[in-house]
Amino acid sequence: MNHLETLVAEYLDWQGFLVRRNTKVGKLAHGGWAMELDIVGYNPHTGTIVHYEPSTDAHTWAKREERFGAKFARGREYIFTELFTWLSEDIEIEQIAICPSHPKGRDTLGGGRLVSIDEFIHEVRTAVAAKGPLRQHAISETYPLLRTIQLMMCGYNSVFTPAR
Repeated sequence: MNHLETLVAEYLDWQGFLVRRNTKVGKLAHGGWAMELDIVGYNPHTGTIVHYEPSTDAHTWAKREERFGAKFARGREYIFTELFTWLSEDIEIEQIAICPSHPKGRDTLGGGRLVSIDEFIHEVRTAVAAKGPLRQHAISETYPLLRTIQLMMCGYNSVFTPAR
């Protein structure tokens, strides 16, 4: 799992989601798998499912449309039959593509919502910074990336303005 996938998985788990990562789905008769889903989470408190496909590729938008479309289609096909088999297939799946950029006027990719890496990082930073200093409200050490962000954003003893 790459660094961005790890951050997405930590962030979802920290928010109370049950998280599946890098899960191969669709066993093929001749061997192998139809696809690997990067990050899928189910929040039992809200009943929501999210499917993230983060990428730092440099493909064209046409190639990305094809690749993310295939991943999201496989997600819709297999999330209820192989990942979260106890859930009703009536639950809507929010699918999110995380890419290096988010051009103006392009808000979807492959049938999912498009978010830039910077937009996702901003969301994480905002949520982590709301916790405050580590000494008072430490994020669990089971989330090393989020805890590092907390130290960087809020410090150990008090909130401070980072040097520029």
